[in-house]
Amino acid sequence: MALAIFDLDNTLIHGDSDYLWGKFLIEKGVVDGDHYEKMNDAFYADYQAGTLDILAYQRFSLAPLSAHPMGTLIEWRKTFMHHYILPIYQDKAQSIVDKHRQQGDQLLIITATNSFVTRPIADLYGIEALIGTDPEVKDNHFTGDVVGTPSFQQGKVTRLKSWLQNQQQDLKDSYFYSDSHNDIPLLELVDNPIMVDADEALLAHGQTKQWPSTSFRD
Repeated sequence: MALAIFDLDNTLIHGDSDYLWGKFLIEKGVVDGDHYEKMNDAFYADYQAGTLDILAYQRFSLAPLSAHPMGTLIEWRKTFMHHYILPIYQDKAQSIVDKHRQQGDQLLIITATNSFVTRPIADLYGIEALIGTDPEVKDNHFTGDVVGTPSFQQGKVTRLKSWLQNQQQDLKDSYFYSDSHNDIPLLELVDNPIMVDADEALLAHGQTKQWPSTSFRD
């Protein structure tokens, strides 16, 4: 069985769930809108430039979770899924996921976005295995901090290798679908790297490697 790995933001979905979660919190009025939007935009620009301080960003994005009960957050997440994620769900992405499933491949999403936000998105695509940045939880309450290595840039490789060891799985005939130059370390690792609606930096790098390029945009 081959492993088919998918990035999430701007790959499976046509947008960035972490960034949109910030927009959602602003819309609900649970954060200082002007300050939060300024910071959210700045972190997203750093992400696009490949200079993001992932721990600083995660602590910023997780801070609002620590201020509210888990039950409230879960209800908010349902609303977020309906209003922000369903509109950017991509049928073409689903068809590729389903093709790998029909081939008997193991499906996995690996994303820098935290696992609280991304778990129901993975479920939407019917993918059980998810590696996301893990928020720290104590007594059923988010602390605002991160557990372990954030799954970003080289951290995706670190987290994947640990997951492979636990699953007694390997990367023979593996696939990885991604849009971002931040994922070049993992794209270099798999047997079948595939660029999906790639950013300019990834496209330039991938062309030197003769990596295939495709689009999931509807």
